[in-house]
Amino acid sequence: MFHQSVAVPRVSRRGLLGGAAAVSAALLTGCGPSGDPAGTSAGQPRRGGRLRAAFAGGGVNETLDPHLANLFNEASRAKAMFDKLADYGPDVSIQPRLAERWEPSSDLTRWRITLRQATFHDGRPVRAADVLYSYARITDPKRAFRAKASLDLLDLPNSRAVDERTLELVLKRPFAEFPNALAAFGAYIVPQDADSFERPVGSGPFTFDSWQPGRSLLLKRYDGYWEGAAHLDELEYLISNEESARVNALLAGQVDYAHDITPTTARTHADGGRMAVTRMPNSTMQSLAMKVDRPPFDNRDLREAMFLLTDRQQLVDTVLAGSGQVGNDLFGKGYQYYADDIPQRTPDLDRARFLVDKAGAKGLRIPLDTASVASGFVEAASVLAEQAKQVGLVIEPALGNKDTYWKDILNSGVLASYRSGAMPIETHISQRLLTNSTTNATRWARPEFDALYTKAVSSADEATRRQAYGDMQRTLHAEGGFLIWGFADFLVATAPRVGGVSADAPANTLDWARFDKVWLG
Repeated sequence: MFHQSVAVPRVSRRGLLGGAAAVSAALLTGCGPSGDPAGTSAGQPRRGGRLRAAFAGGGVNETLDPHLANLFNEASRAKAMFDKLADYGPDVSIQPRLAERWEPSSDLTRWRITLRQATFHDGRPVRAADVLYSYARITDPKRAFRAKASLDLLDLPNSRAVDERTLELVLKRPFAEFPNALAAFGAYIVPQDADSFERPVGSGPFTFDSWQPGRSLLLKRYDGYWEGAAHLDELEYLISNEESARVNALLAGQVDYAHDITPTTARTHADGGRMAVTRMPNSTMQSLAMKVDRPPFDNRDLREAMFLLTDRQQLVDTVLAGSGQVGNDLFGKGYQYYADDIPQRTPDLDRARFLVDKAGAKGLRIPLDTASVASGFVEAASVLAEQAKQVGLVIEPALGNKDTYWKDILNSGVLASYRSGAMPIETHISQRLLTNSTTNATRWARPEFDALYTKAVSSADEATRRQAYGDMQRTLHAEGGFLIWGFADFLVATAPRVGGVSADAPANTLDWARFDKVWLG
């Protein structure tokens, strides 16, 4: 027996993400001014034109395989050419996409999914067989695709196509939050047997035209798109790894959209009339990861001291140049299930000094692993070191290897700079905070915490899940290993004639870098 189908989950508050990925250098060349001059009002939506979007890229290692998409530009290109069954809304709750609806069985181990009527760019319908093939490809044990961990709970041998537009997915265990897996980063649907993506065929709003790896990708509008044809005739992705080069190209009329600009750039050009800045609040979690399984942070008093010595507003004002908001040592501010009833933590230096003394840690030298793998990491480490001096701790920033940083900090060290982009709170917990989580940078391992998570994801009752997520967050706030001091805004710049860029779309959510809704005025 299946429960009532779910088609449109709740959407309310803004959500969040960005990811950390190193990119190699590439030059922005061969793009001269065209179309209407910058400065023309975007006005109302209209059909036509080519939008040129400048992103940082990955050089010759870039890929058009949507299951391998990792960089921001690869993620945007994947959503332009492909679709997922579901995707993240503004508060990272789940929105139906190729899936018209889903229905869980009463025991939450079988999910019946009805596909909407959609077609691939070659005219073939999107079928249940294409979904089963896509998920089998992603979860192939011989391959390393980004969404593999999220889809690993699928029992594919026992899953089946009921008919062309209906499939039944069987899970290895009850899981109320299975729609999170349908929306996972990289969980795109490709045609059955597709394994080469030199000339991709997807079901997204744009079709492939031409590609120069590390330089440019040209796409054209797909008039048969299930959600309605894009406004633009063409969409061109251009590569420019330096933020200054992207901005200069925009100001020179060589591009129309510059992805990922700094607060300084935004302030500099705020009143010049030559660019429009879209600010996406609450987009990147900024934090420190304390390892709770080893000295000195196996001492709960010292972790609390770290929470209390931190001046979060100073970090937001200096490291984020004011383009962000303070954190409360919890992931997912503004997301579905976020425990916003927990009072905001503020500095208490007297209490922090008392706890440092109680822990016998006065004068203790603590290495802080950091690297320039993400904007503000090194600066934040320096500010925190100064703040810690006030309570008798000596935090010593240590620069790590940019190429191996994220792998290095998983198991080594005691304190590290950390950040995260958008994902559901459930996914953050399952990937980072369970005893067997694969990316558990704080080494948090509590059987009672694992049991709360199991209670949440095994219940069909939302109130029960909300209570369990709240209890987990209260535990983390009191004694966890993540010191989450802020959430950074994400900024993009456009020519004034560009309309339709969403300001309510944290990076890697559905409407971020989504160009089928954009137009040229």
